[in-house]
Amino acid sequence: MSEIPAVSREWHLVRRPQGWPVAEDFALREVEVAAPAPGRILVRNLYMSVDPYMRGRMNDVKSYVPPFQLDRPMDGGAVGEVVASADERFAVGDHVLHGLGWREYADVDAKHATKVDAALAPLSAYLGVLGMPGLTAYAGLFEVASFKEGDTVFVSGAAGAVGSLVGQFAKIKGAARVIGSAGSDEKVTLLTEKYGFDAAFNYKNGPVGEQLKEAAPEGIDVYFDNVGGDHLEAAISSLNVHGRATLCGAIAQYNATEPTPGPRNLALVIGKRLRLQGVLVGDHAGLQPQFVQDVAGWLRSGELVADETVVEGVENATEAFLGMLRGENTGKMIVSFTG
Repeated sequence: MSEIPAVSREWHLVRRPQGWPVAEDFALREVEVAAPAPGRILVRNLYMSVDPYMRGRMNDVKSYVPPFQLDRPMDGGAVGEVVASADERFAVGDHVLHGLGWREYADVDAKHATKVDAALAPLSAYLGVLGMPGLTAYAGLFEVASFKEGDTVFVSGAAGAVGSLVGQFAKIKGAARVIGSAGSDEKVTLLTEKYGFDAAFNYKNGPVGEQLKEAAPEGIDVYFDNVGGDHLEAAISSLNVHGRATLCGAIAQYNATEPTPGPRNLALVIGKRLRLQGVLVGDHAGLQPQFVQDVAGWLRSGELVADETVVEGVENATEAFLGMLRGENTGKMIVSFTG
């Protein structure tokens, strides 16, 4: 057993955000650390994930995942090192993936921890390309959107953790054309020059519908939606007959204080016989073995690029989260506790 620290710092939600979260909605607090009870392990977190879905959990509404509780530690994906174990399946020094992020030390039920191998991939990759965002991209494109070789694919939020992988997966598997939207000219350049997108545009530079039609004059077959709003409306206009859309996120409305209007052209769904389907990664656990095999292979071959934006220090975790909501990350936003 390693030395157990006396205290750990952890982030608590202390107020439900109204619109955009602000620093005053959170508090970094010290709590005592104890040796783990039978069946549990104590983990020193090395990396934690901040993800768009966490914004929804800050609202006190019923959803597919319970809301964060006030004056309690928030949670989310994390990778760390076991420093004390009261479960025979784990030894001190093992690296594990678990769901108790937002804190320096996590007392984890061993049933909810998974060993990961730092020799196969950097530990932070298990929160991104080989983790939940990667499987979301994989399942959303190949299973939900029924992607097939020769499809033209449009991805919104294309420089983010999920979007950047969707576009690359589509190219690797034979898409005829891949188009992405992003929020800066620098990210647009990144999409075409690094990630291999055939075309990309800055949605701030003009109406999304017009820019999409210019980038895909013959229409699109698949839309992977991370944004919602005007992007979804534009995609419905550009989707060809029997087109498919995977609805993964709606970041454009997460911080809205008033109800947001839906697409004004939903009638087109009928005539075009479109399929619009939501994706939750938890529904696609059966794809995990094939996903890891495929993606690990693409990483090894250099076909796939997996970028991360890393923020150092638990004390900067909320700023990393807010930065992710503002689109300041390229690829997966990670908070590192290793410094």
